Amino acid sequence: MLEFGQPDTAADVPLISDVTEATFMTDVVDASQTIPVIVDFWAPWCGPCKTLGPQLEAAVTAAKGRVRMAKVDVDQAQQIAAQLRIQSIPTVYAFWKGQPVDGFQGAVSQGEVQDFVARVAAMNDDDGGLGDAIAAAEEMLDEGAAVDAAQTFAAILGEEPENPQAYGGLIRAHVAMDELDQAEAMVANVPEGIATAAEVEAGRAQIALARQAADAGPVAELRAAVEADPDNHQARFDLAAALQASGETEAAVNELLELFRRDREWNDGAARAQLFTIFDAAGPKDPVVLVGRRRLSSMIFA
Repeated sequence: MLEFGQPDTAADVPLISDVTEATFMTDVVDASQTIPVIVDFWAPWCGPCKTLGPQLEAAVTAAKGRVRMAKVDVDQAQQIAAQLRIQSIPTVYAFWKGQPVDGFQGAVSQGEVQDFVARVAAMNDDDGGLGDAIAAAEEMLDEGAAVDAAQTFAAILGEEPENPQAYGGLIRAHVAMDELDQAEAMVANVPEGIATAAEVEAGRAQIALARQAADAGPVAELRAAVEADPDNHQARFDLAAALQASGETEAAVNELLELFRRDREWNDGAARAQLFTIFDAAGPKDPVVLVGRRRLSSMIFA
């Protein structure tokens, strides 16, 4: 299995630690120069703190070293609490580059805790090499090395199971290997937190297009049918599917745009729906997608 480095967590500063007034400067302010530090101000008598603390610890642990957590007992650190104007507990601050940059007060839901930790962790641009690994896997996929790409994406998910880029990439790798059942199983079991991520949607769209490709008719015959009767909408729709199956995405988009121009409501708006499937599969930066979206928008709002 491939291995990726984790962000430097320094042996003398654990991921989650109890911090006192004597160590606050070193373990929070100084440490936050290189890694975000979430500070949980609590006290043993505080009921909500007993729920929030473990939730924070779980979310910080799940961040795999991209953020640290410091626990400050306000009864034992009254000077720090006064300096930071802690009026009530629980209070949570995030420190980055020596300064408090985010925070909240009072009990919040588990989802809000996870969102907060993820937001703070994102300030740390050291991802332990996962970004480079994803880029390498994408390059493999582009070059046709789908098996190698799948292995790399799977290894990344072993380190970060809810990485949307790796999850979507593995789905697309299965599609490239014509393993549509495995790809669909991944879509069916996608973690809730990334279920609507653009990368997962791209994988889902590629599965749909691959299924259609299996039933696509001959391009020449369908083109002849369209030329014989330009208002044969089913033939034009099928021609677009056949063109897409043969890798002619731009031509497929052009046929669907023409179908939409002629009858946007045909078959419950099938042309528009198919365009969006192609757009999702290709990704927002694809030149064909950029032009196609502009042309579709001009038709919709004409």
